[in-house]
Formats: sequence, structure tokens, C-alpha cells
Amino acid sequence: MKKYSLIIFDLDGVVIDSKKNMSYAWGKVKKKHQIKKGFKNYFQYIGYPFREILKKMKIKKNHFGIQKTFSKGSLESLDRIRLYRNIRKILLSLIRKKVKIAILTSKDKKRTLKIIKKFNLPFKILACGEENIKGKPSPLQINNLIKMFKVKKSKVVYVGDMKVDFLLTKNAKIDFIFANYGYGKRVKANFKINKPNDILNFV
Repeated sequence: MKKYSLIIFDLDGVVIDSKKNMSYAWGKVKKKHQIKKGFKNYFQYIGYPFREILKKMKIKKNHFGIQKTFSKGSLESLDRIRLYRNIRKILLSLIRKKVKIAILTSKDKKRTLKIIKKFNLPFKILACGEENIKGKPSPLQINNLIKMFKVKKSKVVYVGDMKVDFLLTKNAKIDFIFANYGYGKRVKANFKINKPNDILNFV
């Protein structure tokens, strides 16, 4: 089994189960902006930057306002988010083993920081969705993290659960571990884990 010194995690569907939170927030969007497309249509594109999701849904107007409504709805329903089993214990174990860890998510920084604080997660380095920075599947942010940590690409892996995560790692030319317990189905990957604890096999 290949061993890694830097493990970069997606957030939704890998560290946290936030489907109910997202469903609530999308409900707020539908009501306020009179959008007929349901959560199922939105959910199939998660992982991409929010405005890219709207484009894929063929929603052409008021992206800023819709994003603001969604973020507000998400923040007021953080209690609908759950950690995956033992994830905090696993992250602390990685740190004890001298493995570097980071988050790379399409979620905005404000919500990401709220979630990190709420669940007392031991992440110090975050790469989040930002308006003027290319998000997934662009390799820009992941390459910036690799430079920051000064680690060879052969020693870096990204843990994700959606096709866009696979495309991200392909563009960045690093390995990909597919979180089979997350939201995506039949995603290509170098490796697969069926539960969070399986990540410890790679260090």
C-alpha cells in the first residue's frame, strides 16, 4: 500500500455529512428566488464552485444573490451537519504520525471556518472557494498547497467523493483516494476507502 506524507481532504462527503444542511439551504433558495429546480438537480453537481453549479443547472441570472441566500441558509442550519464516524480521532492520529493534513473545498471560507470551529477539527491549512481564484477541477489551489508544504507530488494524495475531485487530481497529477462512503458513485481513483478509518492504511 502506498504511503503519503501530505493528505488533502475534501470537506463535504468526506469529513462531514452535510446533505441535510445543503437541502435546507437550497429550499431557502427555491423559495426566495422562485426557482423550480429541486435539490436533487443541485446535489448532482456538488464539489464544483457554487456559481459553476448554477451554470450547470442552466440558472443564468442573479448568481450572487442566490449564493448569498444559500450561504445564509447553510449557516443558520449548521446543526444539520454531522461528522463521519471517528473522523476527528483519525485526523489527530494522522497528526501524531507526522502526516501533514489540509482541506481543499469549494465551500466558502466563512462557512468552512464555522464548521471547523463547531466540530473542533484539527485543520490549520484551508483552501476554500474564493470568487477570484479558480476552483475545482483547476489544479491551482492544490498546487499552491503542495508548494506551501514543500512535499513531492508522489507523496501527496487527495481524498474526495465526486467526479470533479478525480478531475482535480488528474489535472494536478497527484493520486486520488475515493471516499466510497460519500456522495459520488463509480468514480475513478487510485485507491478506494469504505470508511474514514481506512485512511490510516496509507500512512
